[in-house]
Amino acid sequence: MSCRTIAVLAAGLVVLAGCQAEETQLQTSGIAYEAIEESFVESDCPEEHCAKVEVSALHFPDSQELSEQLRTRLLVMGQGITDGEAEWPSDSWEAYAEIFIEQAREERQYAPAHGASWARLEAQVLTRHDDLLVIELGSYVYYAGQAHGMPLTEFMVIDERLGQVVTLDDMLLDGQEAAFYEALIRAHERWLRELEQDDGFAANWPLHESRNVAPLASAWAVRYNVYEIAPYADGQPELHIPLDELEGIAKPRYLGRE
Repeated sequence: MSCRTIAVLAAGLVVLAGCQAEETQLQTSGIAYEAIEESFVESDCPEEHCAKVEVSALHFPDSQELSEQLRTRLLVMGQGITDGEAEWPSDSWEAYAEIFIEQAREERQYAPAHGASWARLEAQVLTRHDDLLVIELGSYVYYAGQAHGMPLTEFMVIDERLGQVVTLDDMLLDGQEAAFYEALIRAHERWLRELEQDDGFAANWPLHESRNVAPLASAWAVRYNVYEIAPYADGQPELHIPLDELEGIAKPRYLGRE
């Protein structure tokens, strides 16, 4: 395993570890990927208030394009809810950590008694089947003084036969967007029944379209982030559309039919 040594950056953060786990590859075929672990901690601050950024991501040694796409998406997700004033980077974990820690330091002036700001960016393989590599991208951003942090999740679907990321549009047959949404409505109704929620809940938290779709082996999963169709306490709801409901709507390739 190759690891970068501890270093102090001029922007006032410490790189605790930067390890690229080259020998942890478990896959035997398809697109190769490697684990990346990075940790950055603010320096020159009270220990209990030092901001921290943790990265647990993936790198594709044979595809710079896929590596850059994954990193860029995670860095954008790591912005959380911002006022639009900061210029967030999209090409460097270190640059992201510098800006996050700088903002955390500014926030601490207004909430000095609270704990430490913290951000985590994560990518992990959710499933692999039928030459599809489905990666779950996650971020959690918390600034000291907030009531709670903000989690976000996105799916990154890689068609290994094409060697590229595919979107919902790529996976649907032409002209089937409305039919897909009807299937999503039925999945939402099942979810409401499982939770034993009444019409009032559905009225306060109405369903809306989502393109955050993961083609699993037995169903398509549609993940929503907090506050989208349910309150924060309900987390990130996931609706499931069985494959048989997607016949004639999705391309057979993404239903495991080819």
